[in-house]
Amino acid sequence: MFKKLPGDEAQHLVSTTPDTAVVFRPAVVQTPAIVTLVIFAWRLLAGAVRLLWRHPIAAAVVAVPGVIWTLYGWQWSAALVTLALVGLTAWALADRSSFLRRIGWRLLAWWRLVWIYRRHWQPVMIISGLGRHVRGRDYLPHLAKVSCTSWADLVTVKMLTGQSVTDWADRIDHLAHGFGATSCRVTVARPGRLLLAFPRRDPLATPLPALPIPGVPSVGPVEIGKREDGTPWRLKVHGTHLLVAGATGAGKGSIIWSVIRGLLPAVRAGLVQVWALDPKLMELSFGRALFDRYAADPAACAELLEAAVKVMQERAGRFAGVQRDHIPMVEDPFVLVVVDEVAFLTAYQSDKGLKLRISAALATLTTQGRAVGVGVLAALQDPRKDVLSIRNLFPDKIALRLDESEQVDMVLGDGARDRGALADLISPNPTLGAGIAYARLETSPEPTRARAGYVCDADIRAMVAAFAADTLPLPQTGEGA
Repeated sequence: MFKKLPGDEAQHLVSTTPDTAVVFRPAVVQTPAIVTLVIFAWRLLAGAVRLLWRHPIAAAVVAVPGVIWTLYGWQWSAALVTLALVGLTAWALADRSSFLRRIGWRLLAWWRLVWIYRRHWQPVMIISGLGRHVRGRDYLPHLAKVSCTSWADLVTVKMLTGQSVTDWADRIDHLAHGFGATSCRVTVARPGRLLLAFPRRDPLATPLPALPIPGVPSVGPVEIGKREDGTPWRLKVHGTHLLVAGATGAGKGSIIWSVIRGLLPAVRAGLVQVWALDPKLMELSFGRALFDRYAADPAACAELLEAAVKVMQERAGRFAGVQRDHIPMVEDPFVLVVVDEVAFLTAYQSDKGLKLRISAALATLTTQGRAVGVGVLAALQDPRKDVLSIRNLFPDKIALRLDESEQVDMVLGDGARDRGALADLISPNPTLGAGIAYARLETSPEPTRARAGYVCDADIRAMVAAFAADTLPLPQTGEGA
């Protein structure tokens, strides 16, 4: 309540309500200095024990020369250090791979942990929004471990309680630039822990030549190139269906011809038949002699697909109640239906009747064919749903260079790009990017990066000549093979 005070000049309002506000002041507890010193000493001792337990070799490297210096003098300590350096140098020169595996990558991991990740951890976490600053205290994800390979840093992180994989996948650009890497990939190591991969270099920057034709017939997995970690890229074709998507010049032909090249001994042995659909008349026409059946005209393509459906249905009738899985034999070979530019057959041609026949046959093959030994390898440029409505029926998918970021998830599934499948950022330069792809397989939902070998026209002609001249290895056929 207020009242006016009399006066000729400015009038003032004075409150007549008593001030009932109560100020609470927290009690200040004075901690004795001895308690602070004991806590500090305990933490120091616990940290030293933890360091010795986790890094016994590194602690010994520092402790042993120091002990020798104290007991025998600096000359003996210097001699020991020199001898150790000479031995390590000789080891590195004699067997570089084992030296890097045992010592080199561990030293590099320790250095990058100290100089890169631990030094920038707090600002990157706070600015990217993965850490929290509450009442003057920072709550940060725990940096658990850093290990190095020949091409990348692998950082193990323990997430904050309540965080999800999506929180990290949405910030891969922040993480990559924050730690000075070209990209970042997020995978789940175990519940609550993530594995972040930061590439230091690109092991796939150099184009790969066509791989040698195998000497032993096999229906898979077929080696078609090299993965980012240096291991062979083997692709399963028997017992699955494969969709390959990529823009013009991205290298779809490299994957198709590498698969055919790897299956060629099995084709020659009668364990595999390749049926080719080539509506563009440009890609598969080079190897007509390698295919058991070949079609280019849309009507012929529809007939070929319907013939594959009949083979599938005939086998299903014979296998029913007898066997559940197909075993490639000369009597029942694995049939691989290769469709180049499937979108031309399912969306771009004008004959609606043919489109319906082709779409129905492809849907039947991709839903029922793999159990009886009929597989589909389809390639296309435009992965939109209205172009290929059955793309989700392909268990295994490969994304080469794509034009838009949204197309990555169309091909590889939701969230693939957020986990590091940056297919839209692959270089359009044929030397730098052709054949590079991200694969998401049924058995491993995390996308992996790899590069297929480049099979040029001369390689295809040599394959046809060797196949016609019967100079390929002729192995044993039958169920054992």
